[in-house]
Amino acid sequence: MPQFEHIRHRPPEQLAAPRELVVACAAMRSHVNLSHIVRTCGCFGIARVVACGAAGVHGRIARDGAESVEVAVHRSLPPVLDRLRAEGYELVGLEQATRSESLFTFSFAARTVLVIGNERTGLEQQELDRLDRVAEIPMAGLPHSLNAATSAAIAVYEYCRQWPAPPGTQA
Repeated sequence: MPQFEHIRHRPPEQLAAPRELVVACAAMRSHVNLSHIVRTCGCFGIARVVACGAAGVHGRIARDGAESVEVAVHRSLPPVLDRLRAEGYELVGLEQATRSESLFTFSFAARTVLVIGNERTGLEQQELDRLDRVAEIPMAGLPHSLNAATSAAIAVYEYCRQWPAPPGTQA
C-alpha cells in the first residue's frame, strides 16, 4: 500500500507568464464572494480581476491573492467588456441561459474573459448582449445553481485544465 505524507503549503508551480484569462465580475452583493474569487485567481496564476460597483476584497479571505492579483474596480461592466473585446479577448459568460454550452464540453480560447454574474440576479441583459458564448455548469440536483464564487472556481479550474501553460510557453 502506498505511503502518503501531508505537505502543508507546497511551493506553487511557476508559470513562464501569467495566464491569459481575465475574470470580470458584475457588482457583487458580498465582498466575501469577490474575495474568494480573487483567492482562486491567485492560486491559479490569473493576474487580472475586474470588479464592479462598491467592490471590496477582504485580505483575510483572499489571502495572498490580494497582493498577487490586480483588481480593477469599475462602475459598470459593459464598457469594460467592450474594451476587452477590442483587445482580442473572447467574452464568455458563466450563466444559465439560452444557447449556453455545458462546461463539461466547453472549449476555452486562450484569451478569454470569464464573466461572472451577481449572486442573485446573474448577468443582466446588457452584459449578456456583449458575450460571444455562454458556459453553464450542469446541475443534477437542487438547488438549481451554485454560489457565484464556487461557480467561478470551477470554471477557472476548467480553463486552467485546458490551458495548463500560457500559449507559447512550456509547462
